[in-house]
Amino acid sequence: MQAQRTQLSDGRWHFQHGPMDIIIGARGTAAAVTVAHADAWQRFTGILEELVLELAVLRTPVSGACSLQGPIARRMWQACQPYERGFITPMAAVAGAVAQELIDCYARSGVARAWINNGGDIALHLAPAQSVRVGLYADLARLNPQEIRNGIGIDGQFEVSSLMPVRGVATSGWRGRSFSLGIADSVTVLALTAAQADAAATVIANAVNVADARIERRPACELKDDSDLGAIPVTVDVAPLESKLVQQALQAGLRRAQELRQAGLIWSAALVCQGQMATTDTAKLRTLQGRPAQRQAGLVFA
Repeated sequence: MQAQRTQLSDGRWHFQHGPMDIIIGARGTAAAVTVAHADAWQRFTGILEELVLELAVLRTPVSGACSLQGPIARRMWQACQPYERGFITPMAAVAGAVAQELIDCYARSGVARAWINNGGDIALHLAPAQSVRVGLYADLARLNPQEIRNGIGIDGQFEVSSLMPVRGVATSGWRGRSFSLGIADSVTVLALTAAQADAAATVIANAVNVADARIERRPACELKDDSDLGAIPVTVDVAPLESKLVQQALQAGLRRAQELRQAGLIWSAALVCQGQMATTDTAKLRTLQGRPAQRQAGLVFA
């Protein structure tokens, strides 16, 4: 399948090629934004083939020196390298690394701000004095066609300003499009780059875990024969758990998130599991109440 693009009614662009499904928005002078979109499209059309050339290495655990050649592949490896003591492959950062590659096309005079959303992993460009708001939807299992038509009621939102050392936002969890070893419905991470946020979200989501027979897991290779996780068991279903167990799982993930924050690998994170939330900023659990309350809730990462 060839790479495809469609301009949406609000001016954003939709790029799609194989597993890459990207929404791009930008604000600035018409001329600068037009050129940036054209450059992003030109770069996008060759990314899939570039990654496929090194796919075998990208699916192997990060260890030792990086032997990858492509700029995106090397970025993936570098984002995952801090976690090489555990099992991680560069594929943990693929979506964020692709978004990060494309956002470079918008870092030019005349573009005030831009965002590349690659399946929920987001790269940002912010000129001085610019900011962007990002909404948090905590549990994809709740999403239904009627809500999509009528407008999604987000669980929270946060603002990223040009003064913050944040240009990447990523989300991971067992309900997402990638496999997870943990039971988090979602873990959203803010970091310096999209690739770093992507890798960290994967690691933290894996840590949101607790031992319980009601958690169903299966080898990743049984669910996807070319999975980079091989026979490692991944979460496929989580029954409703007692509040105490949910808190234990969130606290385990929060400890990992705080470790990464202290190491300078992330700026902040929000962890959600079965209606409860923990964040690195409050270090305190909060229960998500009803949908009306969630629409009014705000998550501010400072």
